[in-house]
Amino acid sequence: MKSVSPIRRASWSFALKSAAVSVANAVGSKFGRSPAADAQKDKTVLENVQDGVADVRLNRPEKLNAFRGQTILELCDAFERAGDDEAVGVIVFTGAGEKAFCSGGNMQSISERTSSVKRGHLRVMANLAVTMRTSGKPIIAAVNGYAIGLGNELHVICDLSIAADHAKFGQTGPKMGSVPVWGATTLLHRTVGEKKAREMLYLCRQYTAQQALEMGLVNAVVPLEQLEEETLKWCREMLQHSPLALRCLKAALNADCDGQMGLLDLAGNA
Repeated sequence: MKSVSPIRRASWSFALKSAAVSVANAVGSKFGRSPAADAQKDKTVLENVQDGVADVRLNRPEKLNAFRGQTILELCDAFERAGDDEAVGVIVFTGAGEKAFCSGGNMQSISERTSSVKRGHLRVMANLAVTMRTSGKPIIAAVNGYAIGLGNELHVICDLSIAADHAKFGQTGPKMGSVPVWGATTLLHRTVGEKKAREMLYLCRQYTAQQALEMGLVNAVVPLEQLEEETLKWCREMLQHSPLALRCLKAALNADCDGQMGLLDLAGNA
């Protein structure tokens, strides 16, 4: 029987998804187009399932895989379907091209948001975090280049991170006059420690893949040409293990810092 986290059925989860649609429509309308029209023209997220591994891939290499409203909706959909697919045991999250995993948010669309759209944007991002954290499947970030700002937060939310040796990491919030409240201020200090997290957030420096490995921000560093194979190697190892045990482990590890959402997810899986 398919195991679906109760968090997906909660009324507030539905409200978050409704807000996501509204915000994406508002962002899209500023450029004279709708998300539906964008989806027909080009998908910002590509996905594929093979041998138990779901490949979720940001597909805007010409923009260094920067986020836009459509991206959030497509990622929520991709992670939710991969999480509910019984044929999937592990999810790989990466970016198209060789330059960037994700370079952050689209600065043009960010600067043109109204206050109401900005508030709604946070609800949308919360829904993406909920979807990733409660997917029930380990998510490995294959960081193939820049992971800056929102891009750094994205891989921190993943369960594991493997980086290409040319990857760069960092936060840009204060430099841009914003506060990275999505993942950097909630999970980064749990990953690299309080002092290092504050250094990354206050100083807005960029760090090499080797520095990221030394501070515990990533699990492994390999040459770019070996990134895919190394990531699949980790996937194959996990696919040999109990999927139910992995699901419960993920929920248990997330429960202490995900509040009521984490406790509900843990209880549902237990």
